[in-house]
Amino acid sequence: MTVTSDKIPAPRTQQSGGIMKVLKSPTFARLLFPVAVIAFWYAGVGVIKAIWPFAVDVLPLPQEVVGAMWNEIIDPFVDGNQAPTRDNLYITFAISLFRLISGFLIAMVLGTIIGLGMGLSKAVDAFFHDWVMAILAMPALGWALFISLVFGFGNLGPILAVILTGIPFVIVNVREGVRNTPRELFDMARAFGVKRNRTTRHVLVPAMMPFFFAAIRYAFSIGWKGLVITEVFGGQDGAGWTLKFYYDAHRAHGVVGYAAFFIIFALLLERFVFERWSQRVFKWRPQAGGVETVEQAFDVAGTSGAMASATFVTGADVEDFEDENN
Repeated sequence: MTVTSDKIPAPRTQQSGGIMKVLKSPTFARLLFPVAVIAFWYAGVGVIKAIWPFAVDVLPLPQEVVGAMWNEIIDPFVDGNQAPTRDNLYITFAISLFRLISGFLIAMVLGTIIGLGMGLSKAVDAFFHDWVMAILAMPALGWALFISLVFGFGNLGPILAVILTGIPFVIVNVREGVRNTPRELFDMARAFGVKRNRTTRHVLVPAMMPFFFAAIRYAFSIGWKGLVITEVFGGQDGAGWTLKFYYDAHRAHGVVGYAAFFIIFALLLERFVFERWSQRVFKWRPQAGGVETVEQAFDVAGTSGAMASATFVTGADVEDFEDENN
């Protein structure tokens, strides 16, 4: 006797799978994060004010910070009768970005050349190693104070701060990228008689690209911090000086607002410049989606072994595995 059914009810786990998929999605996580930050902000201000009542007039609320940021954005478009005591947001960031980009480009060029030399030659590595470690160990505050004393105001000091704080990260990452290039690739290129310049272009450079992008991100972020600190202690304009201006005026919402401008700028740069550039450079590499694969592997552990294997092992995976082992 055979019993047939037109529709088999879905398991309970599959019925709730849609909600769990949304909760685990990267988009939901990105939207949830700012909400969590604002909630933590309100809670933190409330707790601090309850413990230290004198902090009532100091700690800014989110709406106060947003209002200060909006005033900075519309400032050039508002007519005023008073003479300005400082540059507006756009001039301030233009000055700092000029210094940052100048120092960053110099640090990338010099750091890449030195890093390649250290990775390809033991003698060059021995010559530069201690100097690189010494510069890497020097805090950005130390460079800012020293440069401010020596060079005073102007563009030279902040640009040197960006170079000195960023270049050791470029050197170290480029050197490690050269050293971690599989030797088998060079042996194969040599066996096929590939010229040195083509080997460098098609073997060495693609292999060290992940390290190179790490160097770019580190040099830019650390250089930006060194620039701001130098402008705070030895500047008369720029983003760091404006932060100090708000600090001296006891306007916490201005300090937090300008710090938020830094964060927004860094996020936009990462999303629309570094990330897209990385996708274009690594478009030849298959997108394995390592994070999702690991997450799925943990989810599958609670299901039947046979069905789990059928879910994640496909014919293409088997062919790739066979090609790698043949």
